Amino acid sequence: MVPDELWQRIEPLLPAAERRYRHPGRRRLDDRKVLCGILFVLYTGIPWEFLPQELGFGSGMTCWRRLRDWHQAGVWQALHELLLAQLHAADRLDWSKAVIDSAQVRALKGGPKPARARLTGARRAPSTM
Repeated sequence: MVPDELWQRIEPLLPAAERRYRHPGRRRLDDRKVLCGILFVLYTGIPWEFLPQELGFGSGMTCWRRLRDWHQAGVWQALHELLLAQLHAADRLDWSKAVIDSAQVRALKGGPKPARARLTGARRAPSTM
């Protein structure tokens, strides 16, 4: 699912796995298989817990945790910058056709204050208070 050429670019960006000697637990699943599982879930849109074990990508929770860990380590941002730099160096980017998604632009907080709501019902008579 992940071509060798792409994997050679991604692998150096991944943080080194720390081996626990006191309580080793299960052996860590191969990063490439987990990446395939992450891509499968993101591409198909299935919930993490429904990732089929038969595919060999590990559990959905394993893939989700690795996605979270790699995000916190800045892997996705570094990969994005690396691929953009390589595409730019190969003159494969046409910036005149670039589109910025609103998710990438910080929105200003606040805005105009709403006007005070106008009362539409009758007010209580002063003699009933």
